Order: sequence, then C-alpha cells, then structure tokens
Amino acid sequence: MRWQNRLARALSEVLRQSLRTSFDLFKVIIPILILIRVLDRLGAIKYMGIALAPVMELVGLPGQTGLVWATTMVTNLYGGAAAFVSLSVPLTAAQATVLTTMMLIAHGLPVELRIAQKAGTRLRAMAVLRVGGALLAGLALHHIYRAFGWLQEPNSAIFRSAGRDDSWPAWLQGQGIFLLKIMAIILALMLLIRTLKAVGLMALLTRLLEPGLRLLGMSRDAAPVTVIGMVMGLTYGGGIIIQEARSGILGKRDVFFSLALMGLTHSLVEDTLLMMSLGGRLSGILVWRVVFSLLVIFLLVRLLGRVSERTFDRYFCRPAKRGQAAA
Repeated sequence: MRWQNRLARALSEVLRQSLRTSFDLFKVIIPILILIRVLDRLGAIKYMGIALAPVMELVGLPGQTGLVWATTMVTNLYGGAAAFVSLSVPLTAAQATVLTTMMLIAHGLPVELRIAQKAGTRLRAMAVLRVGGALLAGLALHHIYRAFGWLQEPNSAIFRSAGRDDSWPAWLQGQGIFLLKIMAIILALMLLIRTLKAVGLMALLTRLLEPGLRLLGMSRDAAPVTVIGMVMGLTYGGGIIIQEARSGILGKRDVFFSLALMGLTHSLVEDTLLMMSLGGRLSGILVWRVVFSLLVIFLLVRLLGRVSERTFDRYFCRPAKRGQAAA
C-alpha cells in the first residue's frame, strides 16, 4: 500500500500544481482576451494594418499584408490565417513564405508577452525581440529568395476562409474551450515531466541536450522546459517556466534565454502545419526559423554575458515574486 499512497500523493500534488499554474495563466489571459475582442470590434486592428503597410514593403510584401500581420500579432495565427486568405492581392510562394515566417515569430503578443513577463522577463525586451526578430528574419529571407530566384511561382494555399459566427455567445464558447484546453495540456505536461523524472528519462534528455545548450550558453536545467515550449507552444512552456522560476531551479538568465528561444520558435508542429496550409514553404517556416532563432540566442547569450547583473535586471529579466510580474 505504500507505493499506492505515494502515487496518490504524487498525483494530488501534480493536480494542485497544474491547477495553480492554469489559474495563474488565466488571470493573465482572460483580461487580455476581452481587451483584444473589444479592440477588434472597434476596428483598431484595421488601423494597425494600415500603419504597418510601409514596413511590409521593406520585406518585399504588398502593403495590404500589414493587416494580416497586425491581426496575427494582436490575436493569434488562426486570426491571421483568416485575414491572409481574404487578401485580394496575389502573392508569390516566396512572399507567402516570408509573411508566414514573420507570423510564426510574432503572433498572439498580448497574451504571450504577458506570460513571459509573468515568468520574470521584461515585457519591453521580449516585445522588441519578437517584433524585431520577425522583421529581421523576414528581411533576410526575402533577400535570400530574391538573390537565388527561389519560389517565384504564384502561391497556392489549401486553407480556405470559412464563415464563422462572430457573436458574443459563440466567442465566449470558443474562449472557454481554449482555456479548458490549456488546463488539460498543462496537467498532461506536468504528469509527463513527473513520469520522465521518475523513470530517469528526463535526466537522459537533459544530458542529450546539454552539448547544444552549452554551445548556446544556456544551462542544462533549462533543457526540459525549453523543449516543451518549442514543441508545444509558449503558452504551455511559459506556464511550466513560471513554476520552475518560482521554485528557484532556473536562474534569471536561463529564464530569459529559454523564453527568448521559445518566443522566436515554438509550437513547431501545429503552427508549422497551419502556415503550410497558407502556402508557406518549410525552407522558411521551419528550417530558417529554427536556424535564425538559434543564431539569435547564440549571439544574445554572448552579448548579454558581458553586461552586469544590474544592467541585465534593469533591461531584460528580473525573477518575479509570487503574484508580481516584471515591468
């Protein structure tokens, strides 16, 4: 009966941790979801798209695509996909890949930046990293495709915009399902982590990833949660990192670099498939995104390794106290 009691205590502890993490995230997510909904109904996102038109032309895209990226940054990839398929201007495969790569790097910012802030990073630093990183990645990819004459054929997308119920009841139902999904995935992830630790696979995974993380300049303790965020998504990985940061397992620099890497490249399966349905090619939305993200983190670790702790705390990351986020 001893092992049964230990198992019951372990499951009870995981359930409490997952519920606490989920509710911490909900306190961040729900107000932002409501604010985004109101801004959308007021037409604010449309004006953001107009303001972004000159920026999109810098990366070789028509000005109309500014609305697509604005929608993506404020809402999520699915909102951006709906705006994408409504474009009246034709795109080449290269242009579609540049746009979808930028969408993958900078999307859902109100929610994802707040989650990263809750874990202890500076919101302004992460905002600059995500938006600036998307622009830099898009600019480089545009010049690569243009220099070699790649993907100049017309784009073909399999994703089609479908009519949707935009009423408040339908929106509330959709958001409720979204929040329940987050809770279920966090519970599953915590159970997975506890199981992997118990059977020794987490230690093996950490050892396998340690050389790559050491090359980037990150510690081995950052490996498990970073992998979770990159594969599953920043919302789920960020929730786990909040717990790890509070427990003291991860130092503030590992928290920042882990969330920075997650921010630039995460949800490698689901999000990549969605952007493929819009015409994005794997050379940009997967290969270039991962290579670009690793290169950025490599450079960041070395550049920020030269700054003092005081400067790092002031501009990039400060361990968040319970119930308090970094400014």
